[in-house]
Amino acid sequence: MNFRAMITGTLLGLLAGTAAAPAAVSVVGNSIGTDCYRAAEFGGETRDGIQTCTYALDSQALTIRDRAATLINRGILRSRVGDTEGALADYNQGLTYDGSLGEGYVDRGAVYIALRRYDEALNDINKGIEMGAREPHIAYYDRAIVDEAMGNIRAAYEDYKKAVELQPDFTLASQQLARFKVIRSSANGT
Repeated sequence: MNFRAMITGTLLGLLAGTAAAPAAVSVVGNSIGTDCYRAAEFGGETRDGIQTCTYALDSQALTIRDRAATLINRGILRSRVGDTEGALADYNQGLTYDGSLGEGYVDRGAVYIALRRYDEALNDINKGIEMGAREPHIAYYDRAIVDEAMGNIRAAYEDYKKAVELQPDFTLASQQLARFKVIRSSANGT
Protein backbone atom coordinates (compact mmCIF):
# COMPACT_ATOMS: atom_id res chain seq x y z
CA MET A 1 0.00 0.00 0.00
CA ASN A 2 1.40 3.40 -0.93
CA PHE A 3 1.34 6.10 1.67
CA ARG A 4 3.41 9.05 2.68
CA ALA A 5 3.75 10.98 5.88
CA MET A 6 3.39 14.72 5.82
CA ILE A 7 4.63 16.87 8.66
CA THR A 8 2.97 19.96 10.01
CA GLY A 9 5.46 22.69 10.79
CA THR A 10 8.95 23.03 9.41
CA LEU A 11 11.73 20.53 9.72
CA LEU A 12 14.08 23.13 11.16
CA GLY A 13 11.61 24.02 13.87
CA LEU A 14 11.28 20.35 14.68
CA LEU A 15 14.99 19.73 14.93
CA ALA A 16 15.50 22.72 17.18
CA GLY A 17 12.89 21.41 19.59
CA THR A 18 13.70 17.70 19.47
CA ALA A 19 16.29 16.22 21.78
CA ALA A 20 17.89 12.83 21.43
CA ALA A 21 17.37 10.49 24.35
CA PRO A 22 20.26 8.80 26.20
CA ALA A 23 20.40 5.28 27.66
CA ALA A 24 22.60 4.67 30.72
CA VAL A 25 24.71 1.53 31.17
CA SER A 26 24.43 -0.30 34.49
CA VAL A 27 27.45 -0.86 36.71
CA VAL A 28 27.51 -3.99 38.87
CA GLY A 29 27.78 -3.83 42.64
CA ASN A 30 27.53 -1.11 45.23
CA SER A 31 30.27 1.32 44.27
CA ILE A 32 30.82 4.89 43.24
CA GLY A 33 30.52 3.65 39.65
CA THR A 34 26.99 2.51 40.54
CA ASP A 35 26.27 6.01 41.88
CA CYS A 36 27.46 7.39 38.52
CA TYR A 37 25.04 5.05 36.73
CA ARG A 38 22.17 6.20 38.95
CA ALA A 39 22.96 9.85 38.18
CA ALA A 40 22.92 9.13 34.43
CA GLU A 41 19.81 6.94 34.55
CA PHE A 42 17.64 8.68 37.10
CA GLY A 43 18.80 12.30 37.09
CA GLY A 44 19.66 14.62 39.92
CA GLU A 45 22.24 17.39 39.93
CA THR A 46 24.13 16.76 36.71
CA ARG A 47 27.40 18.43 37.69
CA ASP A 48 27.50 16.41 40.92
CA GLY A 49 26.94 13.30 38.82
CA ILE A 50 29.87 14.19 36.57
CA GLN A 51 32.08 14.62 39.65
CA THR A 52 30.90 11.26 41.00
CA CYS A 53 31.74 9.54 37.71
CA THR A 54 35.15 11.21 37.54
CA TYR A 55 35.89 10.18 41.13
CA ALA A 56 34.89 6.59 40.33
CA LEU A 57 37.17 6.55 37.28
CA ASP A 58 40.09 8.10 39.18
CA SER A 59 39.86 6.23 42.48
CA GLN A 60 38.00 2.93 42.03
CA ALA A 61 39.30 -0.41 40.88
CA LEU A 62 36.73 -0.99 38.14
CA THR A 63 36.48 -3.95 35.81
CA ILE A 64 37.05 -3.11 32.16
CA ARG A 65 33.30 -3.33 31.51
CA ASP A 66 32.45 -1.13 34.50
CA ARG A 67 35.10 1.42 33.47
CA ALA A 68 33.56 1.51 29.99
CA ALA A 69 30.06 1.86 31.45
CA THR A 70 31.18 4.64 33.81
CA LEU A 71 32.74 6.56 30.93
CA ILE A 72 29.54 6.18 28.87
CA ASN A 73 27.43 7.30 31.84
CA ARG A 74 29.66 10.33 32.38
CA GLY A 75 29.25 11.04 28.67
CA ILE A 76 25.48 11.12 29.16
CA LEU A 77 25.86 13.62 31.99
CA ARG A 78 28.30 15.77 30.02
CA SER A 79 25.87 15.79 27.14
CA ARG A 80 23.12 17.05 29.45
CA VAL A 81 25.15 20.15 30.29
CA GLY A 82 26.00 20.80 26.64
CA ASP A 83 29.58 19.50 26.76
CA THR A 84 29.30 17.58 23.49
CA GLU A 85 33.06 17.33 22.97
CA GLY A 86 33.58 15.95 26.50
CA ALA A 87 30.70 13.54 26.00
CA LEU A 88 32.08 12.39 22.67
CA ALA A 89 35.51 11.81 24.23
CA ASP A 90 33.93 9.73 27.01
CA TYR A 91 31.89 7.64 24.58
CA ASN A 92 34.92 7.04 22.38
CA GLN A 93 37.07 5.98 25.32
CA GLY A 94 34.30 3.85 26.84
CA LEU A 95 33.71 2.03 23.56
CA THR A 96 37.46 1.48 23.23
CA TYR A 97 37.37 -0.35 26.57
CA ASP A 98 34.27 -2.37 25.69
CA GLY A 99 32.86 -2.17 22.20
CA SER A 100 30.01 -4.56 23.05
CA LEU A 101 27.92 -1.93 24.84
CA GLY A 102 25.16 -1.14 22.36
CA GLU A 103 23.92 1.77 24.51
CA GLY A 104 27.28 3.46 24.06
CA TYR A 105 26.78 3.55 20.30
CA VAL A 106 23.23 4.86 20.65
CA ASP A 107 24.39 7.53 23.11
CA ARG A 108 27.32 8.56 20.91
CA GLY A 109 24.83 8.76 18.05
CA ALA A 110 22.81 11.23 20.14
CA VAL A 111 25.86 13.47 20.48
CA TYR A 112 26.44 13.24 16.74
CA ILE A 113 22.84 14.43 16.32
CA ALA A 114 23.60 17.46 18.49
CA LEU A 115 26.68 18.12 16.35
CA ARG A 116 24.58 17.66 13.16
CA ARG A 117 26.87 14.82 12.05
CA TYR A 118 23.93 12.76 10.83
CA ASP A 119 25.77 10.08 8.84
CA GLU A 120 27.87 9.18 11.88
CA ALA A 121 24.79 9.31 14.10
CA LEU A 122 22.93 6.94 11.81
CA ASN A 123 25.84 4.49 11.70
CA ASP A 124 26.20 4.41 15.48
CA ILE A 125 22.49 4.15 16.20
CA ASN A 126 22.10 1.34 13.67
CA LYS A 127 25.03 -0.47 15.28
CA GLY A 128 23.45 -0.06 18.72
CA ILE A 129 20.17 -1.49 17.44
CA GLU A 130 21.97 -4.42 15.77
CA MET A 131 23.86 -5.12 19.00
CA GLY A 132 20.60 -5.33 20.95
CA ALA A 133 20.75 -2.08 22.92
CA ARG A 134 18.97 -2.54 26.23
CA GLU A 135 16.50 0.30 25.53
CA PRO A 136 15.72 -0.05 21.83
CA HIS A 137 12.85 2.45 21.96
CA ILE A 138 15.43 5.18 22.62
CA ALA A 139 17.51 4.01 19.67
CA TYR A 140 14.51 4.11 17.32
CA TYR A 141 13.53 7.55 18.60
CA ASP A 142 17.04 8.89 18.03
CA ARG A 143 17.19 7.29 14.59
CA ALA A 144 13.87 8.94 13.72
CA ILE A 145 15.44 12.32 14.50
CA VAL A 146 18.30 11.51 12.12
CA ASP A 147 15.90 10.23 9.47
CA GLU A 148 13.97 13.46 9.62
CA ALA A 149 17.09 15.62 9.54
CA MET A 150 18.25 13.75 6.44
CA GLY A 151 14.88 14.23 4.73
CA ASN A 152 13.73 10.62 5.02
CA ILE A 153 10.29 11.44 6.42
CA ARG A 154 8.72 8.01 5.91
CA ALA A 155 11.58 6.31 7.78
CA ALA A 156 11.23 8.88 10.58
CA TYR A 157 7.54 8.10 10.87
CA GLU A 158 8.24 4.35 10.97
CA ASP A 159 10.95 4.78 13.62
CA TYR A 160 8.81 6.99 15.87
CA LYS A 161 6.03 4.43 15.47
CA LYS A 162 8.43 1.57 16.38
CA ALA A 163 9.61 3.48 19.46
CA VAL A 164 6.00 3.81 20.65
CA GLU A 165 5.30 0.13 19.89
CA LEU A 166 8.28 -0.88 22.01
CA GLN A 167 7.46 1.55 24.84
CA PRO A 168 3.82 2.69 24.68
CA ASP A 169 4.29 5.30 27.45
CA PHE A 170 7.31 6.91 25.72
CA THR A 171 5.95 10.46 25.63
CA LEU A 172 8.74 11.99 23.53
CA ALA A 173 8.09 9.57 20.68
CA SER A 174 4.30 9.85 21.00
CA GLN A 175 4.52 13.63 20.75
CA GLN A 176 6.66 13.44 17.63
CA LEU A 177 4.43 10.80 16.05
CA ALA A 178 1.38 13.01 16.64
CA ARG A 179 2.84 15.62 14.26
CA PHE A 180 2.48 13.29 11.29
CA LYS A 181 -0.52 13.06 9.05
CA VAL A 182 -0.68 9.89 6.99
CA ILE A 183 -2.27 10.24 3.59
CA ARG A 184 -3.14 7.01 1.84
CA SER A 185 -3.25 7.05 -1.91
CA SER A 186 -5.75 5.04 -3.89
CA ALA A 187 -4.72 1.96 -5.87
CA ASN A 188 -5.00 3.84 -9.20
CA GLY A 189 -2.53 6.52 -8.08
CA THR A 190 -4.96 9.37 -7.44
